[in-house]
Amino acid sequence: MSAPKSVDKADIHPFPNAKNFASAAQPATDDATVSERAQPHPAPDAQEAAPKGAPAKKGEKKGLGKRVILPGIIVAAVAGGLWYAYDWWTVGRFMVSTDDAYVQGDIASIAPKVTGYIENIPVTANQQVKAGDVIFQLDAGDYQIALDEAEAKLATQKQTLVRIKAQTDAAQAMLQQADADKQAATAVLINAQNAMARVQKLHQTRFVAQAELDTAQSSLDQARAKLVGSEAQIASAKANIEVLNAQYSEAESTVKSLELARDKAARDLSFTTLRAPFDGVIGNLSGKKGDLVSPGQKIAALVPVHELYIDANFKETQLASIKTGETAHIYVDAIDGTKFDGKVASVAPASGAVFSLLPPENATGNFTKIVQRVPVRIMIPKEALESGKIRAGLSVVVDIDTRTAPGQKAD
Repeated sequence: MSAPKSVDKADIHPFPNAKNFASAAQPATDDATVSERAQPHPAPDAQEAAPKGAPAKKGEKKGLGKRVILPGIIVAAVAGGLWYAYDWWTVGRFMVSTDDAYVQGDIASIAPKVTGYIENIPVTANQQVKAGDVIFQLDAGDYQIALDEAEAKLATQKQTLVRIKAQTDAAQAMLQQADADKQAATAVLINAQNAMARVQKLHQTRFVAQAELDTAQSSLDQARAKLVGSEAQIASAKANIEVLNAQYSEAESTVKSLELARDKAARDLSFTTLRAPFDGVIGNLSGKKGDLVSPGQKIAALVPVHELYIDANFKETQLASIKTGETAHIYVDAIDGTKFDGKVASVAPASGAVFSLLPPENATGNFTKIVQRVPVRIMIPKEALESGKIRAGLSVVVDIDTRTAPGQKAD
């Protein structure tokens, strides 16, 4: 046997119908694999050459945008920070602010002082009224009768005073008459005494009979009796005058009591008409015609819309720089944050918790420190109140400029 002949790979040729032969010998799924293996792979540069043409410009635009926008953002941020720092240094550090602030007013509760039925309501809810305008009219019939009765009793008692005064004058006249009678009786007594003395002397010398002596003695006794009677009349007249004076004093006291009753009846009658104590706007009108109301029953409220103020509750850590007279910038939420400039009127003498219905008791149990708030009263400018847009109870934001304290120089 001869040695096997070496065969070069270049000398190996496929069969003429290799493709058909492969189709017959292998499944159809291998056709693609054979075809791919038979085809030559393109060079890497050839694959990248096509996509590099169009996207190149788009990438350049993105890079340019980033290089422009990013520095702009940085510049804007730095400028904003510098502006904020400047604003804080020149203005912000002098401002003390709070949004825990509300419009308040000395709202009057309209309530009757006497019991009665509502007869007329000449006003409507939300109506502007002036001081003295009638808000409610109660049925005044019973109170008018009480006043008439009190006036009649007073008139009767005054007539009693007149009668007692006349009786006292008559008693005074009787006293004067008794005094005159006493003087006359005294004169008669003196005359009788003189006559008796003469008759006694004559009787001793036997020039006068016993009968004349008895007559003189009788005249003397009558004169003495008449004097005693006149003195008794004087005493009686004086006693009568004292009684009349006591009756007059009692009648005067009764007159004063009846005058007070008359005044009270007149006052009660006046209370049947409820009037506005000041200028304002009627609110919370709950009373209706025909309702029976009692003293103290709230049937309406009167808001002094031209005398409103603000109670701003500042933290205790903010109070050090708040002083009376400082300017307060007021922003009202209800009118799109419109700004008004008011003045600090006063600072409350205690925190709001002290005046609450149930003040906190920190002496027992666990303690957690809570920053307290102190009400600061701020006066609203007149032009803001006259605009008619500010209502009691509205929320506001208050900024107090601590540079504006009286006598303080701005930094």
